[in-house]
Amino acid sequence: MSDATPQVVDVPEAGRFEVRVDGAAAGFAEYRRTASSLAFTHTVVDPAFEGRGLGSVLARGALDAARAEGVPVLPFCPFIRSWIERHPDYVALVPAARRAQFSLPEG
Repeated sequence: MSDATPQVVDVPEAGRFEVRVDGAAAGFAEYRRTASSLAFTHTVVDPAFEGRGLGSVLARGALDAARAEGVPVLPFCPFIRSWIERHPDYVALVPAARRAQFSLPEG
């Protein structure tokens, strides 16, 4: 794997997942972690890195990490929410009772 391959890392002390390219943070997805959920609140990709699909890499990596932990996701961030809408296999990460709140299918 080359250094230019984007990597998603959890930075819990900053409350965010970062997508890194050549070791530099190219974007992040902020979250609030509680005992019962992971609430995504804001996502940013540095303009210098736009157009490379890094937002999708970041969303997938952060949501895959939540899935691996078995922690429910609350997508308050519009980017994360719209990414989940476009990738229905991730809807199950959002608790069924909360999906309507995020305009996600309940089924």
